Amino acid sequence: MSGQREWYEKDYYAVLGVSKDATVKDITKAYRKLAREYHPDANPDNAKAEEKFKDISAAYDVVGDEKKRAEYDEVRRVGPMGGFGGPGGGGQNIRFDMGGDGLGDILGQMFGRGGGGRRGGGSTGPQRGQDIATTLTLDFVDAAHGLTTSLHLTADAQCSGCSGSGARAGTSPKTCGACGGRGSTADNQGMFSFSQPCRSCNGNGIIIENPCSTCRGTGIERRPREVNVRIPAGVDNGQRIRLKGRGSPGRNGGPAGDLFVECNVAPHPLFTREGLNLLTRVPVSFTEAVLGATIAVPTLDGAEVTLRLKAGTQSGSRHRVKGKGIETPKHSGDLIVTVDVNVPTKLSDEERAAIESLSEILTSPRTSGSTS
Repeated sequence: MSGQREWYEKDYYAVLGVSKDATVKDITKAYRKLAREYHPDANPDNAKAEEKFKDISAAYDVVGDEKKRAEYDEVRRVGPMGGFGGPGGGGQNIRFDMGGDGLGDILGQMFGRGGGGRRGGGSTGPQRGQDIATTLTLDFVDAAHGLTTSLHLTADAQCSGCSGSGARAGTSPKTCGACGGRGSTADNQGMFSFSQPCRSCNGNGIIIENPCSTCRGTGIERRPREVNVRIPAGVDNGQRIRLKGRGSPGRNGGPAGDLFVECNVAPHPLFTREGLNLLTRVPVSFTEAVLGATIAVPTLDGAEVTLRLKAGTQSGSRHRVKGKGIETPKHSGDLIVTVDVNVPTKLSDEERAAIESLSEILTSPRTSGSTS
């Protein structure tokens, strides 16, 4: 429910600078532009830029996903359904005590609350960690073949001093005596029970009497991290890879967020790509195009394959070499070769004489009525 409240309170479209009717393409374009501008690598030691980058990533994670975007739009339309008064409504949860499986349970569901003040309701209990995002620049060949590499980033991580407990070494957090570890207390007033975060433990359900000096009791510290990531074969420029549970650690025993890696693929001097197909251009001579020839064509792995050109091959024509594109465990692309007929700019006397003799024999396409 805290996620829905955050959705209701934050305009992710405004964060990305797009309208709520923006297309997926426009949203992705806006995200990439802002991510490059505010990325921590481009703004070292800039806390504001880093916070902005987190907001941008969180916004794109929601409205950049078709299913999440639909849910987000609905929450924004009807409100978070988190209790009376909407956002900022005093932080109180209302429970209707009218017996199990009765009106109290139904109304509790309507207002987004479980019955009985269970741990995890409202603002207390386990909280999922934030998602984080980073970029990775890849060589064209590595992106095509896939590889395992390491990411080096500075981000929130489980505290190394207390292993995430928040308590100084040799001590442990204690269950809050005021709320019994639930993180909330209830004020019974007849048929209504008003629940609010416990003041003794600030809604955490535990009390840390001896906080860890490294994280000051939060269980989380910001430090350099090394994350191993497997890049699948065929990853394309701009593609995002999700590493589940490798984001910021959760609180109060909640799960960690996810790490999103955006891949920037460097260009290749010979090849471009079209899906899983590799595209390249090969020059041929005038005589090879006219008479036909067997030519050598480079491939991404460094070897060469032969391509047979028919007589009368036209400049700009495309020729397919099956199975020599990008290969993934499930699919493989082709190599698409575009032929460029090379027209010499300098001729020897002998070459000029030969071509002039040929021109006397060949019919001009203009005089023959052909438009090709």
